[in-house]
Amino acid sequence: MNLAQWMKSRMATRATRRYDWEALKFQADLDPKYRRAQMRYVGTGATGVADDADTVQAEHFTFSTMILPVGAEGPLHIHTDVEEVFFVLRGRVKLIAELDGEAWEAEAGERDLISWPVGVYRGVVNIGDEEALMCVIVGASKPITPTYPPSHPLSRIER
Repeated sequence: MNLAQWMKSRMATRATRRYDWEALKFQADLDPKYRRAQMRYVGTGATGVADDADTVQAEHFTFSTMILPVGAEGPLHIHTDVEEVFFVLRGRVKLIAELDGEAWEAEAGERDLISWPVGVYRGVVNIGDEEALMCVIVGASKPITPTYPPSHPLSRIER
């Protein structure tokens, strides 16, 4: 592959992206409050999508944007192998963390960022009056699919 081909393979334009409302549909099927969409740029993230030929191949991290409709939430989940970053581009969200029986919450708005450590349950809720848009970065080329607290209904769903 020459330089031009190589560089083109490492570029993902907005014009060639589409929001994937199916990647996390299994969650929305359990409860509509979990409805959200992913737009992938680098790799497929940790949503369980096996492959997306339209993305830049991931080497050390994945990068996507996520839409959370008003009132929607990303349920508590844990990554045991990688840190995860949420960067809010638009809207207002509540960030939720749980670890060893302790809970923590904070609000984040435009241009706010949270870096979730490995091994901490994390979740997010759109508490604003508009659709929230976030960048999501996961620190591995193919992270292990996250799991849910044993008491959460999503923990019983086979994917």
